[in-house]
Amino acid sequence: MGSNFLPPNPSSITNILTLRYDPSITPNLPRKAWNDFKPITEKPSTEFIEKSITNTIRKQLDISSVKKICIALSGGIDSTLILTLIKKTFPAIQVDAISVKFANSIDETENAAKIAAKLEADHHIINVENYLQELPKAISIIKLPFWDLHWYHVAKKAQSLSKYLASGDGGDELFGGYTFRYKKFLSLVNTNSTPLEKVRLYLSCHERDQVPDQEKLFGKQAKFSWESISKPLISHFDNTLSPIEQVFLADYNGKLLYNFNPINTKILNHFDMKSISPLLSEEMISYALNIPLQYKYDDTKNIGKLPLRQLLAKYNMDKFITNEKLGFNVNTLNLWKSFGQQLCQEYFTDSQVVRDGWINKDWINEYMYKDDLDVRYVNKFLGLLAFEVWYRLFITKDMSANTTLN
Repeated sequence: MGSNFLPPNPSSITNILTLRYDPSITPNLPRKAWNDFKPITEKPSTEFIEKSITNTIRKQLDISSVKKICIALSGGIDSTLILTLIKKTFPAIQVDAISVKFANSIDETENAAKIAAKLEADHHIINVENYLQELPKAISIIKLPFWDLHWYHVAKKAQSLSKYLASGDGGDELFGGYTFRYKKFLSLVNTNSTPLEKVRLYLSCHERDQVPDQEKLFGKQAKFSWESISKPLISHFDNTLSPIEQVFLADYNGKLLYNFNPINTKILNHFDMKSISPLLSEEMISYALNIPLQYKYDDTKNIGKLPLRQLLAKYNMDKFITNEKLGFNVNTLNLWKSFGQQLCQEYFTDSQVVRDGWINKDWINEYMYKDDLDVRYVNKFLGLLAFEVWYRLFITKDMSANTTLN
């Protein structure tokens, strides 16, 4: 590596490629400790939650000057509820609902179209054939090596329609939406599990983020160790909270703080747009964290976000919602077959991150040419491709942000 380039921080790189976030960046939202999750004694009030959401909408929108806003509409609980309450608060406002249709993936836009029609929003569908095509442009905006950047496509479309983009961001972390993870965690943990064991089990429930031989994919430059990955997470599991409340704490202080929120904020700032995120107001965060577990998550039915579901039912919008968590979901196996594998072979045949000792060439060669690659390895290769693109944009500076990956 040339002497003109400032090398990346090994800890940041190994965290991003293992956890899909970097806890060393400064978050926009407040970090929370375990005692911020101490439950309130009474049953949570859906009236309070609704009032908090509508008050935030009023604060963030000057209705005297704003006649039109956009919303990212996945067709899930959070975005449907926010759209419902925007239309209740400001019935005359024009709303452009934006959904993304990924090639060869579950099509959520049909359901979103029904929701938009019911709530009298204009519906726009972005068709994304090659999810990776504009990855260099998106990474040049966020300045971090992440590949899962659907928000770039949403904001790019939204900025042509309005200065405001509303979303249901935060619903999963605040109201217990990651039910697939909770169910698996509960099946693995027991009363004798130590905090460190709980961390390892928690990480094993993030199947999209790491592979069984995770430690082998790094080169010497990365200085990878499971100890350094696990150590910052131990405090989330070394307290008197119940196991699922500990997962809530780790989820809040994880991707929400250091991935979803900072990435979305950077993208909106780039397009000179204002965010309307009523679930992430200071009042809502504090209130939601204190809701007792049983009022968020039904472990017998494995259903989360119970207060938000009740609010949707109040407005007869619950019939549009499935129990399965989706939300702008690209099928990475199909993406790998259509574009990803060929792009990885192109960029890793002469890879900068391999040459400079960050990633192990033998690991790349062991898996890159397989036709029946497990989805976890596919997701890992997409993360490595983002790292390679970021490295060429910001370290070696031999790639343009306008490069397209075709």
